[in-house]
Amino acid sequence: MGLFQSFDISASGMTAERFRTDIIAQNIANVKTTRTEDGTPYRRQVVTFAEKRVSPFQEVLAGHEQKFKGTGVKVTSVQEDTTSDYIMEYDPSHPDADENGYVSYPNVNIVTEMTNLIDASRGYEANATAFEASKAIAQAGIQIGKG
Repeated sequence: MGLFQSFDISASGMTAERFRTDIIAQNIANVKTTRTEDGTPYRRQVVTFAEKRVSPFQEVLAGHEQKFKGTGVKVTSVQEDTTSDYIMEYDPSHPDADENGYVSYPNVNIVTEMTNLIDASRGYEANATAFEASKAIAQAGIQIGKG
């Protein structure tokens, strides 16, 4: 693995975790959204990551068909959480209450979202630390080359 490839891997991890943080923030912001554009309550969004695979330009140019090399992580999808149900609360005065007086609130659990936010933050920090370590190695190599 080349030195600059380690920068790319760390940077892709930071980008993916930042995107995940944005989705978590969106979930938290919509915790009380009982009606979206389609008339249903907001549904929690979940981010999925996968290994990013790219082929180095030299291989493409030369026409070689070698195995792809992993160079980080990418967001593969943002899907609605359909495994958990809406939260039903009795509030007959709410404009979105059904005929029995129950309101469907989003399937967003603040504790779960905060736990995921801490996880995303730690993932970002780990990638930032790896990036800084790669940078320090590169700088040390430059200093050795000068001497």
